[in-house]
Amino acid sequence: SIQWETTVLDQKINNIHVGKNKTRDDFIKFRTERDAQLAMPKLIIPALQVNMRAGEVPTDDHGNKVLKVPVNGLE
Repeated sequence: SIQWETTVLDQKINNIHVGKNKTRDDFIKFRTERDAQLAMPKLIIPALQVNMRAGEVPTDDHGNKVLKVPVNGLE
């Protein structure tokens, strides 16, 4: 079932990122190892373009809203 409510105690006990007395170093190690296995999010390029402009979609020289996406992707 989907859990939509929690308590600090629940998080301290069950949160795989920070629960059970994990240290800052434990968290960094966990995220570094996990993130190294993940692919780049599919929408990261358009999301960055919009987020860098505080939610505004960039425009071209003619005022048309455009998102630029590299054809060869990023690594």
